[in-house]
Amino acid sequence: MKKPIFCFLLLCIVFPSFAQLTPLHVFQEDDTLLKRKYYNEALQKKNALISSLKSDNARDYKAAYDNMFETVRDLLISTRSVTESIADNYIKSVAAKIINANAELKELDVRVIFSRDFSPNAYSVGDGTIAFNAGLFVFLDNEAEMAFILCHEMAHYYLEHSKKKIDILIRTGNSDCLKKELKRLSKQEYNVGEQLDKLLKAILFDIHRHGRDGEEEADRTGMHFFKNTGYSGKGFITSMQLLDKIDDTTMFARLNLQKILTFPGHPFKERWIKKESVIFGAINPDEASGLTKKERDSLKTHPDCSRRIELLSETASKINGINFQVNEALFRKLKQDFIPEIVEEVYKSGNVSFNLYLSLQMLQANKHIPLAVYSIARDLNLIYKRQKEHQLGLIIDSESRYFTEEYNTLLRMLYRLRLNEIAGLNANFCSFYQQQMKNYQDFEEEMTKAKNYYQSSNN
Repeated sequence: MKKPIFCFLLLCIVFPSFAQLTPLHVFQEDDTLLKRKYYNEALQKKNALISSLKSDNARDYKAAYDNMFETVRDLLISTRSVTESIADNYIKSVAAKIINANAELKELDVRVIFSRDFSPNAYSVGDGTIAFNAGLFVFLDNEAEMAFILCHEMAHYYLEHSKKKIDILIRTGNSDCLKKELKRLSKQEYNVGEQLDKLLKAILFDIHRHGRDGEEEADRTGMHFFKNTGYSGKGFITSMQLLDKIDDTTMFARLNLQKILTFPGHPFKERWIKKESVIFGAINPDEASGLTKKERDSLKTHPDCSRRIELLSETASKINGINFQVNEALFRKLKQDFIPEIVEEVYKSGNVSFNLYLSLQMLQANKHIPLAVYSIARDLNLIYKRQKEHQLGLIIDSESRYFTEEYNTLLRMLYRLRLNEIAGLNANFCSFYQQQMKNYQDFEEEMTKAKNYYQSSNN
């Protein structure tokens, strides 16, 4: 009898200390059974596609469908896909508004899901899986915009654009004309590389042209679906306007490193970020030059938006409807809830420097402070460890003209910081937020690690 009483008293003593701990952030809890269900549906679709193949180029088609399934599997059987019940039911409800209003969509085996990906995009894989990235959702203003984007992606699947693209690639790759040209080039001694480059560019241009035509066709068919939903036609115009500038849009204000990383007794050093004409490890001058307008247009996630608006704006303006039909309050809540989900998913992907960038922005914006502070401490500790192991390049990007100026500035700093400076910066950062974070165990562990690193680097 004494032992149970002793255990009970011990629990009474220990439990209050655990009760004081606060989670850094309550992340969405995914439904693993639902993930598996989606995965199995996608697998069945792939098997059906492969079993229906004819003998002509069957091996190439099987490889293409296997590759398509890899994309789906990487999304579904990972933390990227959102199967938390509230978010999943919400996107299903919006999709149901579209499907129920269009008879031709009711027979399609569509799986519409949110993903935690940072990229501001939505896409149809081609097997019925349609992903709506949280990195795009957080920028939307209303449900009507979301509905048109879903209509557009459903149109891609309805029109079998992925299958048609595979057909084009395989038909081109196995064409007698291409084989004849490659055979001719194999016999030449001079300018082979130049001619091969021209040949590849011609093929890519043709594929790009089909892709551009496909986007416009998906817009037209998507508009046909959209007009039956009861959503406002302005959703098309404003969503296209957003997509046209989305690559230059950020979730937070511009990052001020000097302000956020200056602490009492530990000033920010200008040399960490100062641009120099030539330094060891500097980016290539060509890379530092900024993109031309043509290059920016070619790299857009959503090209030709201005033309697409022009083609359908008159039709859209005649569609009367409302901005919200399912749940406006939940729409706005999910926009906020997805931000920390996106930031943490970047860390899980292995890109520590970009996670640090987003976490610093989150802290500067006074959003999700406990998670932001913890993430910054965690990232700097990992950067210290990797630099000590001479493996820094495995977890952080290098400066590039494809990145924003603020992100390049952070990358420049990370490569210039000496080992003891990383440790000192993180130790002072943790000390500055120590009182505010005193009830967060995960942060306490990172702070202890940071202080140990600092002490070790100065011995």
